[in-house]
Amino acid sequence: MAHDKRLTAARANVDRNKNYDLSEAIALAKANAKSKFDETIEIALNLGIDPRHADQMVRGLISLPNGTGKVLRVGVFARGAKAEEALAAGADVVGADDLAEKVQAGDIQFDRCIATPDMMALVGKLGKILGPRGLMPNPKLGTVTMDVKGAVTAAKSGQVEFRAEKAGIIHAGIGKASFDDVKLVENAKALIDAVQKAKPTGAKGTYLKKVALSTTMGPGIHVDVATVA
Repeated sequence: MAHDKRLTAARANVDRNKNYDLSEAIALAKANAKSKFDETIEIALNLGIDPRHADQMVRGLISLPNGTGKVLRVGVFARGAKAEEALAAGADVVGADDLAEKVQAGDIQFDRCIATPDMMALVGKLGKILGPRGLMPNPKLGTVTMDVKGAVTAAKSGQVEFRAEKAGIIHAGIGKASFDDVKLVENAKALIDAVQKAKPTGAKGTYLKKVALSTTMGPGIHVDVATVA
């Protein structure tokens, strides 16, 4: 009931027919974050694409300038010296066949998965499990690499993966409600810039169609695309 009352009050503060300036939208989202925990500020980008076509898929990684406020659990498939390198860099779970067995058993204790190239024959067998969860390592995203230290460090320092869903919408966290407004604006613009640069060749017409902000427990706030493009 308390949550319902908070959400109703938050909705009353938001003009659903208005497109807010990015800075104004962030300030409003923060003002509506009344939960006992530090809510995440989330952004939704509605793109003029059809991800069902290979030439219109949008996906990438961006290290936000001010981090996300969330600590990612990183899993690494590696052996020998590279496994030791991963552990030294702060990876939470490291292994090879033993890690694959855990994944197959549904014991997935990581939010980002990295693998050395020589491990991909093993990891490929886990595609049906890791793929739907968005955890499959990908060389284009830098998660299939011999630079294990760099990949783990980047993941731990506020790197965000973005990927267009079936409806052509990208959802991503850009920080916490406790963040300074300026830092959230910088993070939002960095993410949007990365998505703009990832525009696929097959995209026609308006690429960035709609932008909205919300908190974990709050209502959506429409953002004026002209203030972010």
